[in-house]
Amino acid sequence: MKLTGAQIIVEYLAKEGVPLAAGIPGHGIWSVVDALAGAQDRIRTVQVMHEQSAVHLADGYYRASGQPCAAFTSIGPGATNTAIGVATAYVDSTAVLLLTGAPHTYMRGRGVLQEIERTHWANFPRMMEPIVKRHWTPAGAAQLPYVLQRAFNAMLSGRPGPVLLDLPMDVQAEAADVALPEPAARRPRGGPRPDAQMVERAARLLASAQRPVIVAGGGVITAEASRELVALAEHIGAAVVTTWMGKGSIPEDHALNAWGIGDTASTCGNTLCARADVLLAVGCRFTDWTASSYRKGVTFAIPTARLIQLDIEPQEIGKDYPCEVPLLGDAKAGLADLLAALRDSAPGRELKGTPYFDEIQREKQRWDALQAPKRESDAVPMTQQRAVTELRAALDRDAIVTSGAGIPQGIVRQDFPVYAPRTHITSGGFSSMGFTVPAAIGAKLAQPQRQVAGVAGDGDFMQTMQEMATAAMLDLPVLFVVLNNAGWISIRGGQMATFGRHFATEFARKDGSAYTPDFAAAARAFGLHAERIDQPQDLRPAVARALATHGPALVEVTVARSAPEASLTKTGWWDVPVPEYLPERRAQYERERAEEQL
Repeated sequence: MKLTGAQIIVEYLAKEGVPLAAGIPGHGIWSVVDALAGAQDRIRTVQVMHEQSAVHLADGYYRASGQPCAAFTSIGPGATNTAIGVATAYVDSTAVLLLTGAPHTYMRGRGVLQEIERTHWANFPRMMEPIVKRHWTPAGAAQLPYVLQRAFNAMLSGRPGPVLLDLPMDVQAEAADVALPEPAARRPRGGPRPDAQMVERAARLLASAQRPVIVAGGGVITAEASRELVALAEHIGAAVVTTWMGKGSIPEDHALNAWGIGDTASTCGNTLCARADVLLAVGCRFTDWTASSYRKGVTFAIPTARLIQLDIEPQEIGKDYPCEVPLLGDAKAGLADLLAALRDSAPGRELKGTPYFDEIQREKQRWDALQAPKRESDAVPMTQQRAVTELRAALDRDAIVTSGAGIPQGIVRQDFPVYAPRTHITSGGFSSMGFTVPAAIGAKLAQPQRQVAGVAGDGDFMQTMQEMATAAMLDLPVLFVVLNNAGWISIRGGQMATFGRHFATEFARKDGSAYTPDFAAAARAFGLHAERIDQPQDLRPAVARALATHGPALVEVTVARSAPEASLTKTGWWDVPVPEYLPERRAQYERERAEEQL
């Protein structure tokens, strides 16, 4: 079959079942865009307003569905604009195929429009090398079938992640007589199982544990292993705590759910982890944010706790903590094997009425009591905790929420319960601003039958608010909730805690008064239904009205900007070095840092 390079790409994407390609059709990718135009019945093409958003949109689609999409862009600045989105996907282990235009093979190094070539011709892939699993620059159309099946294997096998195809313009346009590979014949199926002897060791250790805790990371959700996770927890009576990426791996109204761990997480999660005698970590990277910067006894104490670590990525095992039982393998397969071994060797434990179960419930009640004043506050401007509590009450149980960097990201984690995998989508490890809006669009495209709410601070929202145009053009019933506190208030809080003062964090006019755009008016100008809310009791009805439009909508909420009403609850510790010119703060910091388990 004779096809151009661009047609080969599009035909192979269709064979892989790729549902969507998002991007901006600059000249460097024109041939691919024209091939997409000829395949509109099989692959949906979505125009965005910024290339970063194209990747976040594809990322949100994957996180909501497990189905990878493509993002496309031209050569040069368009390609470079994708870097934040690609780095977000890489750090959070999500699959995205990035297609970028590149200089003609015979023009490389001559300085064609938008080429980066001073140290090496056609040099864009080297910029992206640290943030993609692999990258390819095919030299001819005939190479593309092989490159494409290798790209999908790299993107989806093991620990998922983004891959890059940098496509010379002549390779896109030239034709070759090729046979397209069958994806199923080239793709590994099923996850690798951990060593059977190690599984038996882990089962014996878990069976003997008096205070077991399971740490569920994003790998649980990626592997579709939530059912196995919950069954294992119920069998041994273990508390389950979650990382940023693991939220949703256990229903957050389950009796064994003990909420999040780390610096801005929950008191119950940190307390139960710090007291655990055996920890089972599944698909968890032990980042500083999750582990309270490894300060002993704040989140973890390893040792004295004995760690079983299950991960598909060898480099993660033992990286940050000594591991007593390493389980190298897929989370779903590994949890299934562990559960089978435990059922063969140890009877299931009674959940209710045991001292440990009662302790889990007491710690959860303490956490709820700590959060209740802000969740139930009638203060005006309202707390963000009250705002997300009202939003949760207005949404369906299976609604999807997205969030980017800032206080709303932490508030959603602490105060917005979710009940199923792939319903909490956040820029976790990279914590990118600008993620919320395009990720919400991607999630809604992936799950059109579900409600989707993107919860953003005003700073995060302004990074990609232009994508309201994308939602409007698609007439997509996605809801954006902007929690407006007129500043980088999360950053301000960190500055105050570290330096005792803040600088360049509040949006203000020259006279010092607070500045904010009217986001509701802006949304209406984009063509969205929009309301601006100040009173807590008005938020839930406003959300209901927005959802009833069955179109894109925005609810702007004026929230507190002064502590303590404006802050989330800090439950752990985070290593932010204090300058030596602040001797008292520095001395306290050094005492605390000395407790890090590094």
